[in-house]
Amino acid sequence: MTTPNPQKPVRLVIADVDGTLVTQEKILTQRAVQSVMALRAAGIKFAVTSGRPPRGMAMLIDPLKIDEPLAAFNGGVIIKPDLTTIVRENFLPRTMVEKVIQIILDHKLDVWIYTGRDWYVRDMNAPHVAREQWTVKFAPVVVKSFDGLLENVAKVVGVSDDLEAVQRCEKDTQEACGDQASAARSQPYYLDVTHPKANKGEVVLAMSELLNIPVDQIATIGDMPNDVLMFRKSGISIAMGNASPEVQKSATYVTASNEQEGFAEAMEKFVLQKRAAS
Repeated sequence: MTTPNPQKPVRLVIADVDGTLVTQEKILTQRAVQSVMALRAAGIKFAVTSGRPPRGMAMLIDPLKIDEPLAAFNGGVIIKPDLTTIVRENFLPRTMVEKVIQIILDHKLDVWIYTGRDWYVRDMNAPHVAREQWTVKFAPVVVKSFDGLLENVAKVVGVSDDLEAVQRCEKDTQEACGDQASAARSQPYYLDVTHPKANKGEVVLAMSELLNIPVDQIATIGDMPNDVLMFRKSGISIAMGNASPEVQKSATYVTASNEQEGFAEAMEKFVLQKRAAS
């Protein structure tokens, strides 16, 4: 774990969603809701970031009374809670979309495409499509080809239950794209490829600017390798108990898993108690 800086009080918490804020069954627990309300009562702002599209985070807005911008597609689209007012957007260039699709197919992974609003797949019965639909609460558009859909692409996803193939594809995509795209696994079976400014490290910088809060007064919490990018930019970072050892080593603190109220525990122990003590 990294060494915490005890000098700066937290003024903003940025939370990952899947594997962090919600359980494995995508449930937002009452204790998690209560901990966010407690943050607000203490004068601490709360925001979420996810690889999900904007519509896929709609289910969080009312229960958590979210009033800060949501960073969808890992920051590919930053949008107000009305889900219509876009604050910032970072789409992949068409040439990069074509290149990434080919790399994913070469690794024998399935391909999904997300534009600013819609989700496109080639096979409704492909692995994880049904679960993704259940998670984001809207259906994909099934197409024979992605031709004609390569503009305004916020995210390209490689999907497979061959987890080693996904890992290899991540490495090869990173090497092939360099600083022209951000490629990181948001789940062991999902490889998310977005604009280079659409990563969670950039989300911290964007939220810092939008809300006028210095990065050293921001706390971040997550569970996957793509969350390490925001850990590095924030004052304190918290890894979930269900995160890999590598992700846990990258964080200031480690909490319980998302099946054991790890998010709420982290807010209570590492944010609220330390705020009260200071």
